[in-house]
Amino acid sequence: MNQQDLLSEVDRYSAHNYHPLPIVLSRGEGVWVWDVEGNKYLDCLAGYSALNQGHRHPAILQAAQKQLELLTLTSRAFHNDQMGPFLHELCELTGYEKALPMNTGAEAVETAIKAVRRWGYRVKGIPSDQAEIIVCENNFHGRTTTVISFSTEHAYNADFGPFTPGFKIIPYGDADALAAAITPNTAAFMVEPLQGEGGVLLPPKGYLHKAAEICAQNNVLLVADEIQTGLGRTGKMFCCEWENVRPDVLVVGKALSGGFYPVSAMLADDNVMSVFGPGDHGSTFGGNPLGAAVARAAMKVLVDEQLPERALELGNWFMSELRELESPHVAEVRGQGLMIGVVIKDASGTARPFCEALMKKGILAKETHEQVVRFAPPLVIEKADLEWALEPIAEALGAVTKVG
Repeated sequence: MNQQDLLSEVDRYSAHNYHPLPIVLSRGEGVWVWDVEGNKYLDCLAGYSALNQGHRHPAILQAAQKQLELLTLTSRAFHNDQMGPFLHELCELTGYEKALPMNTGAEAVETAIKAVRRWGYRVKGIPSDQAEIIVCENNFHGRTTTVISFSTEHAYNADFGPFTPGFKIIPYGDADALAAAITPNTAAFMVEPLQGEGGVLLPPKGYLHKAAEICAQNNVLLVADEIQTGLGRTGKMFCCEWENVRPDVLVVGKALSGGFYPVSAMLADDNVMSVFGPGDHGSTFGGNPLGAAVARAAMKVLVDEQLPERALELGNWFMSELRELESPHVAEVRGQGLMIGVVIKDASGTARPFCEALMKKGILAKETHEQVVRFAPPLVIEKADLEWALEPIAEALGAVTKVG
């Protein structure tokens, strides 16, 4: 089938819950992808940071193929020989005592919500069914009914109620607002150290450190959602490290499997994780041998190839080059590591047409929060690839001149 036929097939049979660019991809390798007509593109979205290691990384592919020939699923009714080593290596990478494996990022967030609520009742002594979790405006923690209950994005929750109670929303980056929102019934504060889906928004410097202090002073658990920002994306293994913050609960996913298979996890020390007992929580696929084997290889690639360091070096250089583009449409370039947002001025319309222009020039990026073009390529990208991309980016953004 040609590309138009495939697009028509999706339009006919799929729920219209996405608005993808009109392109049908059929192959990927490293930072490059090809459509069904053979056209080549530089992937500057990386599966919303699920592909930090690039498409079909050979080491992860080999691990997946090997495990596919042995055992793919046992359920948690039985042990398998991959889950223990996977959790051990994940805990060593993150510095936590325990990990609870799930599949999607939203599942890991839901797991964290259950954990901190039960901790609030059984450890902190919050009265039954009165636990509160503080979250931030512009948050994106997933699409489940509970998670959209505390989203401030109208499109995510319109006509999906009634919503799950127990959440209090405060402005992002405002430590004073956090302190004011805490009550004796506050169990946790859940936050993204950098809001990717919210428009690549960075909080003020010192915010996370101050938030951690406030939480500690009030016996409130700090939960960091690093599903998109973690595993090297921002130039550290985890974005919280930029302020030397160790959250009480860490949520990871996406690049944990290098784009091969859904793998996520909630991490915490025994004082939190011990609230779970047999039968309290579970997942048929969570911790399955295929996902565990893939994740082990994915983590090894991050470390062996020093991908966080690569993201820092290339991200700083690329952002400086983007800031030199003299475009009448660009209001700001912001980001950290290789999580970069180019903010389009309101007067220029939404970011969508600019993403479509980039696609026509061989670069795949996606708009986020309407006004922002997100550039977040796989961390294995070469500087030469980014150098090549600057000219078509400048043309798509309508830049008058280019420096660099």
